Amino acid sequence: MNDAVLLRAVDVTKSYQSASKTIHVLENLSMEIPRGRMIAIMGASGVGKSTLLHVLGALDRPDSGEVLFEGENLFEYSEHRLAEYRNQKIGFVFQMHHLLPEFNALENTMIPFLLRKYDRTAAAARATELLTEVGLADRMDHRPGQLSGGEQQRVAVARALMQSPRLILADEPTGNLDEKTSQSIFDLFRELHVRHELSFLIATHNPDLASICQETYTLHEGKLHPKD
Repeated sequence: MNDAVLLRAVDVTKSYQSASKTIHVLENLSMEIPRGRMIAIMGASGVGKSTLLHVLGALDRPDSGEVLFEGENLFEYSEHRLAEYRNQKIGFVFQMHHLLPEFNALENTMIPFLLRKYDRTAAAARATELLTEVGLADRMDHRPGQLSGGEQQRVAVARALMQSPRLILADEPTGNLDEKTSQSIFDLFRELHVRHELSFLIATHNPDLASICQETYTLHEGKLHPKD
């Protein structure tokens, strides 16, 4: 495998059954995500952007095809190894932040470490470092309901970074945010990309967010097409 390629999808097909109808979402789709690259996926609602991210993130299995991370086929992994991949190798940022309302920002950020049974003190130290990095040093003891939408999403970004992943999968990460707040998240992604040499795959309707990426594709009829 080319060492410059972090993740590769090869002839990935995914369909769903709806009543008596089969809906073909991904059709022999192939793509590569190079190390340290920011890539945007655009397309109409319902076209399959989330499905693609879920398959690449091993939240869902393709009907056929391969997803190779650092040359290894994810779907030959055991369930335990798949869970480790999701916890350690990649970070997810969704449109909804999925923060636990009873926990404060620090505790929410710590969760990936605690799932791995790391020492709580070490988890708190790492979460404190990341929340400071995303601009929330003075908001760590606030629960989600006490945070703005942009602050909640910053907590979600910090949580995604807890295990020092190599790839961030972001699904409409600014879909619920106003223009000014969205721009602050764009700026944060760009800073993290440069500082940590992270790869990003971002599904978005927002052309401004796509414009910060080095490559943009449109998902149409189950395949990716380079966007001019």
